[in-house]
Amino acid sequence: MNDQLLMDNYLLVLKSTVEVYVHGTLESSNADVREVLKDCLSEIIDCQARTYDEMTKFGWYKVSNVESTKIRQMLDNIQSKN
Repeated sequence: MNDQLLMDNYLLVLKSTVEVYVHGTLESSNADVREVLKDCLSEIIDCQARTYDEMTKFGWYKVSNVESTKIRQMLDNIQSKN
């Protein structure tokens, strides 16, 4: 297994973990538990950002810009459905 594959898998785990913490935070009925989950969520988001930055630095995570006309079309489609 190479470094890029390890980082890809790690990023997927981080994204999945974010989902778990978001749902836990939203569904928690205990304020203390909610605060702990919010803190954990913040740490995971920071870790995800650092991982993403490292991956883009090595060219392992490609990002392409979307044309503003395509964004406008997507927004128009969403608005027309409502």
